[in-house]
Amino acid sequence: NSLRFNRGSEDYIDRTPSSAGNQKKFTFSTWVKRSTVGEGSGPEEFIMYGRPGSNTDTRLYFTGDGNANDDRLYFQSTTDNTTHTALQTNRKFRDTSAWYHIVISANTEDGNGSSSTIKMFINGVQETSFATETYGVQNKLFYWTDDCLTTLGRRSENNGQHFHGYIAETVLIDGQALDADSFGEFDEDSPGIWKPKSVSGLTFGTNGFYLEFKQSGTSQNSSGMGADTSGNDNHYATGGLAAVDQSIDTCTNNFATLNPLDVTRLSNVGNTFTEGNLVVTDGSSNYLVANGSIAVEAGKWYFEVKMLESTDTHIASGVMVVNLDADDKTDGAANGDHGWLYATNGQKRNAGSSSNYGDTYTQNDIIGVALDMDNKAIYFSKNGTFQASGDPTSGASKTNAAYTNLAGTITAQVYDGQGSEAHEFS
Repeated sequence: NSLRFNRGSEDYIDRTPSSAGNQKKFTFSTWVKRSTVGEGSGPEEFIMYGRPGSNTDTRLYFTGDGNANDDRLYFQSTTDNTTHTALQTNRKFRDTSAWYHIVISANTEDGNGSSSTIKMFINGVQETSFATETYGVQNKLFYWTDDCLTTLGRRSENNGQHFHGYIAETVLIDGQALDADSFGEFDEDSPGIWKPKSVSGLTFGTNGFYLEFKQSGTSQNSSGMGADTSGNDNHYATGGLAAVDQSIDTCTNNFATLNPLDVTRLSNVGNTFTEGNLVVTDGSSNYLVANGSIAVEAGKWYFEVKMLESTDTHIASGVMVVNLDADDKTDGAANGDHGWLYATNGQKRNAGSSSNYGDTYTQNDIIGVALDMDNKAIYFSKNGTFQASGDPTSGASKTNAAYTNLAGTITAQVYDGQGSEAHEFS
């Protein structure tokens, strides 16, 4: 599983070891899927942090604070207010639909302050282009294996610098500096795809751990969400997290979410994305359009949307699919021939024309959407019942499909076409 970290609820997990491990040689590996990016989106987002005292820490985070350097990955270690190691990437990480694999491999025990001392890998490839590049000389210390508070998901003394997104498959190796191929491999059938592999053969060291997020409890033990499954029992305590924050959206099973980078429609001021981009809310004075993060052209697909809040039923509000090849978002997609809507008033709408279709729906109703891209048909359900006796298993006969004219590259969309009303979708 993964854990879904929400900035609003200040989620994190942390642990204080009883004794120090090897502070000069370690490897940290994790997979992350971001939920917020971009200049002005918020503060720095901390992934891993260890702090034995003031002006002494080791940190890994995405840069923020609303400037041109936002969304770079930064690894830094400081002792007594002097930074001895600093790697800030030139490139930026702005894909909210993808999982990134990050590996930090450090060795000042044998290193001499060169680029071989600290290595950063992204998706199996060593990063070599840095805006900031300082390598710790021999015997400089790091603090993720120290007997101090270590935190995943936030900067422990600054509650505003939380990670917002998903974290999965997190490993700390105490006493070894390993490369990325100890944790992942390129897919033999699709060589451009980097994927995780078993770490069961690794030795984790004194303060090492393996966090699979298999359990749903909130206690600091083998039944908790922060349980260490390496055999070391270096379990992490949870803060702000609940069982609902455990997710099956992982680096081996990437799920579609709403896309906060694709929301333009007349006015999107006040629209907010939460819960790992699974929830979007608009106010009562603006329109809303939010697309899905994954689009399809062939095959058979299914997704669901729950209406968490609604103040009206409207001819142009509800759940739809949209052709991304044609949608310019200057108006509701269903007002053109590139959107297919099941509206909250029970009608269906495409190419600016509405007709009676199914039941009305409102707060707490769940709308299912079955896409048959092979036969260019779409079916909608309400609370498990397909409307108008539609049968998405009917194949080429397209029995009672809501529409049979799908075209282009299709993604999910939620739409509030009533600017004076408020909606919340999940």
